[in-house]
Amino acid sequence: MTHLYSGHPKHFHAVDCIIFGYDIAERELKLLLIKRSFEPALGQWSLAGGFVQEEESLDDAACRVLCSLTGLSDLYMEQLYTYGATDRDPGARVISTAYFALIGIHELEPEIHRKNGAHWRAISDLPDLIFDHRMMVDRALLELVKTVRVRPVGFELLPEKFTLVQLQNLYEAICQRPIDKRNFRKKILSMNLLDKQDEKERETSKKGAWYYRFNEERYRELAMNGFFFNLAVS
Repeated sequence: MTHLYSGHPKHFHAVDCIIFGYDIAERELKLLLIKRSFEPALGQWSLAGGFVQEEESLDDAACRVLCSLTGLSDLYMEQLYTYGATDRDPGARVISTAYFALIGIHELEPEIHRKNGAHWRAISDLPDLIFDHRMMVDRALLELVKTVRVRPVGFELLPEKFTLVQLQNLYEAICQRPIDKRNFRKKILSMNLLDKQDEKERETSKKGAWYYRFNEERYRELAMNGFFFNLAVS
């Protein structure tokens, strides 16, 4: 019954996706950005986004944007915040709902995002972003820091098997500060969520470090019985 609202102003509604990835080799948290291919702000750095289609939910629109850019579906994704300043987009009145997603850089075929003009940029060295996109990124980063402390979502950014050093490096990259090695290992191992593998990583040291895997099924069972994931370490 859209005719009932014909006397009210109409606005565009968009979604913008803050896509975080982690580079194990460089120990850097990164952001997937694109060069904007149309006006306004043609050629400038932007988050991946798009307008919500008429028969599409917000979540479906965000999933479509993510899949078209990465070639991957079923990614970890959370709705973050809706931005509605009247002057946020010089092209028109556009209200945008931001999502943040986590993706393992190792999962992404370089050719796919290269074809879409997307580039990984380190969080520590971001270029200027269009409109209010930097505000979206800063808010998403704060949310990510809070989330990884109380939910095991950080494993979304790692390969299936990883060392404890690689896991700690990830948390340090997200929190952007050093973490005490002994406290971190004691805390994560005490939760009994990691399965030690019969294999060592030997690329970075002769002695090697044991690989581990995150046991998601065990976590779900424990969580159903009141277990609380807490990795707030100093």
